Amino acid sequence: MPEGPHRPRRGATTIEEVARAAGVSRQTVSNALNAPQRVRPETLERVNAAIRELGYQPDQSARSLRSGARRTLGYLAPVDDPLDPNPLMAGFLEALVDAAGAAGQRVLLFRPGQGATDPVAAIDELVAARQVDGLVLADVLHEDVRIAHVARLGVPFASFGRTAPGEPQRWVDIGNEAAMAEVVRHLAALGHRRIGYLGVADELPWMAARRAGFLAEARRLGLSAVAVGAAVTGAAGASGAAAGATGTAAAGSVVASVRALLRGPDRPTAFAAGSDLLALDVYEAVRAEGLVVGPGGVAVTGFHDTPLCRHLHPALTSVRLPLRAIATALVGRLLDQVRGEAAPGEGLELPTELVVRGSSGRAD
Repeated sequence: MPEGPHRPRRGATTIEEVARAAGVSRQTVSNALNAPQRVRPETLERVNAAIRELGYQPDQSARSLRSGARRTLGYLAPVDDPLDPNPLMAGFLEALVDAAGAAGQRVLLFRPGQGATDPVAAIDELVAARQVDGLVLADVLHEDVRIAHVARLGVPFASFGRTAPGEPQRWVDIGNEAAMAEVVRHLAALGHRRIGYLGVADELPWMAARRAGFLAEARRLGLSAVAVGAAVTGAAGASGAAAGATGTAAAGSVVASVRALLRGPDRPTAFAAGSDLLALDVYEAVRAEGLVVGPGGVAVTGFHDTPLCRHLHPALTSVRLPLRAIATALVGRLLDQVRGEAAPGEGLELPTELVVRGSSGRAD
């Protein structure tokens, strides 16, 4: 008579044998398989070593039948151009798939159907099909309709990006203002007293926070600072008072705006960009004015530490996001909800790292 799906094959390693080999309890082995974030790293390594040595194979089908879990997390993928993809979100997706896999989960990518634009309809379709246990959302905006909708549905979710007050605080994010303030301190320590910020799309909360962090720290240190961008532009002196707005610039004229600043009598000796791609515009503007990037010229920093930073000449100083830590925290918070545990009452802010390279040289 064939063995049932809940019974291990004769001779197959059991979870109890793994526990004995690792010197832990059966529950610890279960946690290592289903909620590794709960297990101390040294214990997790010991359990995983025993699993590998004994060739233990968890019966995923039986586990799913007993719990009703699909062991799949849905990720509402941002709309992107496959010929010009967002390098940051590509890195985040890689980290998310790894973090989910470590917890025994898959990631299902979805977005509105062809010709559709309503993310709420796409979420409803996925939830109605019972294909996922919960959702990961990214690029969260103020009063984001996706957050409000999944909260009303009672669907477990976690978001990369802060949710508005009054909405569930199940987010993981970086401190954008603090990260940019660290950039300003780095440039000030190199002797730069006149610094510029380049940003676009200030309606995006993370970009607005970076600009605010730049200006606030420059003001605190008594630096002369100017911010230019495609959505909001202006200048502030050391006193913090407006020193003359230059108006709204179109995205295509950002390089021209930076060049105009470099021609002025009080040109900035350093620029902090709100992204690595924007830093490329600064490189272009600096070289178009016959200047150089880095030591003996104009210091430049970026944000995101995408792979292009290492391939520029000079290599670009940039703010590195802890993408793996972000993804692991998101998966952990989401799975806690799936298991019926209390949802987090507040968001989680993770620190960034300023990776210093040749583009941020000392002021002359």
